[in-house]
Amino acid sequence: MSPDTDTTQASWELPEAVWQRMAPLLPPRKSKEGRPQTVDLKRITAGIFYVLRTGIQWQACPRERFGPPSTVYYYFRQWVTAGVFGHLWAVALTVYDDLKGLEWTWQSVDGAMTKAPLGVRPRAPIPRTVASAGRSAVC
Repeated sequence: MSPDTDTTQASWELPEAVWQRMAPLLPPRKSKEGRPQTVDLKRITAGIFYVLRTGIQWQACPRERFGPPSTVYYYFRQWVTAGVFGHLWAVALTVYDDLKGLEWTWQSVDGAMTKAPLGVRPRAPIPRTVASAGRSAVC
């Protein structure tokens, strides 16, 4: 069955093919004081993709499904710094190019530049007040 027609998996779930391509890209884990790592990286990866796909906050990531949200975020930051997602993107482009083909000679960039509607306005100078020549209220 092709990945395009698989309806048994929710759209946010991590496909096995993605995990197989991503696992070799992950940096080696550091053990603390000789203790073995007990973190399931496949589960953590699924949590990262869940947050990225659904747009929920990191702290709202379901603990019972993916583990502690702070751990999921920790690995996300480590992998961003290590360039894992950039390498995964390059691998994905290569796979897609092999399957469907990419037109590498034609490229387009789409964008727009506008002023921010709630942007900071420059402050006008504060006008100086001049002492009044009138009578003082104390007199």
